[in-house]
Amino acid sequence: MTIDRRKFIQTTLAGTAALAIGGSNSVASASPKKEKAPGKVKLNISFQEGTAPGASLKEKFDFMEAHGVVGFEPHGKPLLERKQEFKDALKGRNIKVSAVCAGFDGFILSTDPAIRKQCRDSMAELIIAAGEFGSTGVIIVPAFNNQVPVMPHTQATRDFLCEQFNEMGTLAQKHGTTVILEPLNRKEAFYLRQVGDAASICRDINNPGVKCMGDFWHMTWEENSDKGAFISAGEHLQHVHVASRKRRSMPGEDGEADNYVNGFKGLKMLGYDKYVSFECGCQGERAVVVPAALELLRKQWEEA
Repeated sequence: MTIDRRKFIQTTLAGTAALAIGGSNSVASASPKKEKAPGKVKLNISFQEGTAPGASLKEKFDFMEAHGVVGFEPHGKPLLERKQEFKDALKGRNIKVSAVCAGFDGFILSTDPAIRKQCRDSMAELIIAAGEFGSTGVIIVPAFNNQVPVMPHTQATRDFLCEQFNEMGTLAQKHGTTVILEPLNRKEAFYLRQVGDAASICRDINNPGVKCMGDFWHMTWEENSDKGAFISAGEHLQHVHVASRKRRSMPGEDGEADNYVNGFKGLKMLGYDKYVSFECGCQGERAVVVPAALELLRKQWEEA
């Protein structure tokens, strides 16, 4: 008899998730201990700056508000350079800053102490700015494949990484935000590829300022189960990215491949109340494709 690994994981997770979630007593939890009923969890959608149609922030935010998008995910460098512009554009709107998407210099796993210092110093700037905007956190990747020379994939490297993120997380807590670890697919990063790997680092650090995220695009290539990946993160899950699952375009532009129901079930089981943020390109006309993508996600959220 042959066993479909993905199907096996999906069917067995449902029976164990409640125990896994209910049995967690980590002091690092920033989420309510009482889980929400799956049908009552709200889908909070966020856009990066390039997602919505419009020639200005005002036009983009007008579009977002008209379509019920409640989060804005700025890139880190524009956030620092255009701080007042963002504040003015967001004033009086029903849109909050979700996560801050990277923008740091250097990389934390460099073998060069000067490059590591660049990463720490620039992350500190971003963390302070994220706190100022009430952001859920600053997204960081330990190292991309093109960033060399890099520390070896060893226990000592992992211990070093935990030490560095613990320090960043403590700073983030002082400013009312978090540091968010993002796993990428193996074509982009060698070190951190699965949501469960990022969550295990969060558990080891045990600092409420250190969280992780999942990205449906990367999860397409690295996870056996979207639902299982999210459940493995549990209370440490702080952010989610979404894109089409073949070309990293708008959800729906890759047809039937763009199915997020399984992952949404996992998010609902967790009572996930943060943001699902678009990080993707666009093949068609944004004024047409973006509303269609929103409709698809909301429909699949209800199905979940």
